[in-house]
Amino acid sequence: MPRVRVLVLQHGLGALDYAAPPEMALAPGDIVRVPLGPREIVGVVWETEALAANEVPDAKLRAVRGRYDVPPVPAQMRRLIDWVADYYMAPPASVLRMALSLTALEPARKLIEYRLGGALPTRATPQRLQAIERLEGRQGSPRELAAAAEVSEAVIRGLIAGGTLVAVDAGPERAPPQPDADFAQPVLSYEQAVAAADLVAAVDAHAFAPFLLDGVTGSGKTEVYFEAVAAALRAADDGLGGQILVLVPEIALTAPWLERFAARFGCAPLAWHSDLRASERRRAWRAVADGGARVVVGARSALFLPFVNLRLIVIDEAHEASFKQEDGVSYHARDVAVMRAQAENIPIILATATPAIETRVQVARGRYTELKLPSRFGGAQLPDIDTIDLRSNPPVRGRWISPPLLAALRNNLQIGEQSLLFLNRRGYAPMTLCRACGERIECPQCTAWMVEHRLTQRLMCHHCGYQTPPPPACPACGAEGMLVPCGPGVERVAEEVAQVLPDARVALVTSDTIYSPARAAALIASVDAGDIDILIGTQLVTKGYHFPNLTLVGVVDADLGLAGGDLRAGERTFQQIAQVSGRAGRGAKPGRVLLQTHQPEARVMQALVHYDAEGFYAAETAQREELGMPPFGRLAAIIISGPNEAQASATARAIGRAAPKIDGINVLGPAPAPLSMLRGRYRFRLLVHARRSADVQGMIRGWLGGIEVPSAVRVAVDIDPHSFL
Repeated sequence: MPRVRVLVLQHGLGALDYAAPPEMALAPGDIVRVPLGPREIVGVVWETEALAANEVPDAKLRAVRGRYDVPPVPAQMRRLIDWVADYYMAPPASVLRMALSLTALEPARKLIEYRLGGALPTRATPQRLQAIERLEGRQGSPRELAAAAEVSEAVIRGLIAGGTLVAVDAGPERAPPQPDADFAQPVLSYEQAVAAADLVAAVDAHAFAPFLLDGVTGSGKTEVYFEAVAAALRAADDGLGGQILVLVPEIALTAPWLERFAARFGCAPLAWHSDLRASERRRAWRAVADGGARVVVGARSALFLPFVNLRLIVIDEAHEASFKQEDGVSYHARDVAVMRAQAENIPIILATATPAIETRVQVARGRYTELKLPSRFGGAQLPDIDTIDLRSNPPVRGRWISPPLLAALRNNLQIGEQSLLFLNRRGYAPMTLCRACGERIECPQCTAWMVEHRLTQRLMCHHCGYQTPPPPACPACGAEGMLVPCGPGVERVAEEVAQVLPDARVALVTSDTIYSPARAAALIASVDAGDIDILIGTQLVTKGYHFPNLTLVGVVDADLGLAGGDLRAGERTFQQIAQVSGRAGRGAKPGRVLLQTHQPEARVMQALVHYDAEGFYAAETAQREELGMPPFGRLAAIIISGPNEAQASATARAIGRAAPKIDGINVLGPAPAPLSMLRGRYRFRLLVHARRSADVQGMIRGWLGGIEVPSAVRVAVDIDPHSFL
């Protein structure tokens, strides 16, 4: 039997050779079942150029057991997997796993799922009430419902036994809806029409063309790139095929986007995200693979779906840091999307009001085409931005809203206009301190403070997810009644607003409260109906929302993002505040933004006040270039972690001693990571800083390949790191 090379879904293994039964007529891309030891595992037939894990004589080859009845992984997708594995130094099997949905490989079968049926439980425990609240409008298996409600599966099964959750037939697979490119033709401004024409021409040319769609908040960037989506859909109607992928930073934020899409194209697109039920995931993956799904919107994982004929990629809010994946395969979805567009020979649109420096430099180098929308749509004006100097206008002791901001909130409430308070910090307080002994309550698994969430009566670690009820006494000295919250979170700001403005109707907007598109849709409906006076939220409120009656934005702590030594701190602060400022004055009424800061003279604050984005970015870019930092230089992080601190430290020192001496490449460290323990593992870091042309990956492979690492110790490489924790 002929030999085939199969990339298997097995950690630590690459491609393996198998014998191919002639009747299967296997070809690269086919998804197959192969034996590995006593088990059967999934793999994909790969090109023979893929490096085999070992060479096995023909006589000892085991035969491929079967082929799945699904479309093969396209050649462009296989090349992308190869590139991601090589560039980000990730195991090819790990990258392939992101592109396969094991649920989708199995044949369709009848699925019994559960949803709320109306009957109340005879015994209403807090966990059961929590499940009922969070499962409104949801349907799924007991395991999926338990995960969605954040309760145990036993709680869900108890609700099933009591009749609160009723069984439903998930039904047969349904074809995804087909958007209509001409369902509702928009009325574009002259600026929008010019930009849209360039994008439509690029779609029609069917060639690689990266665009930066740079428009101020409220300029109508979405309507512009919708015209490119419509062009790709028309190509599909003409029999040329065509699929469109739209990446968004967080799927919970897509509710307003989905409404605008449905209004323009007559139906919602297919959504891909981690919140899908197993049956939905299976249908979605297969619809993408067979070409039935024309438009897909999703978070970064949607980038690895097996599109059969991709014609356009759009990255909305392309500056967002959440496009960088930190766990598992560390990759940046923005950069991988550009590589996928190049492999598919199609245009890609990066839409944002605050482009990343890396993207701006690509425009300056002539590699990306910039399309600008400098003014808001429909005559709306950008809001006035002012600073409040907290050194001369501090809040009342024990509070966090300064008198000028409080006066502005009170005035807005009196005239019937809506306001937004922004603080990028979840929970009630970031730290709990004992006044008797000074003990700060830390996570037992991480070197991080436990964040108090008063609404749920829990202390939570935002790094590993560990939770515990607040202790009645100090765990260090035993003193009772001496634990106090330190610093503000959005819940504490909401408490303050309730005290000083008791008549205001307030809504909290965080990932704890807006964790699904359905929740986001309910929020939008409440705001549009005028049922909310003041929104208080984290970064979830900085993008995507259009509230015409929202005229005041107050940033509670504009300096928060400037702390620490992150090279992107200033840029990220500018982007975040510019985005949240853009929520004000989007309708006929003028908007106003107030920034509470201890550094009103700081460059980033002055740039925000004077709308001097060009000056700010020019200074930041010049500083990066002078220091040889990205995008003018290369960075790579090496993270060593282990359950034993001494063993992890010794491994880190051994790696540091073995660092090669190469001109143009400097190795810094090892040193304990700022977050020196995470999920019970001690962490040490090294940082590689190199000139732009250096072969960083090749150097690291040669360097780490000769070092023996204990089995309990992990060595991870993060190419182009964004987090330095």
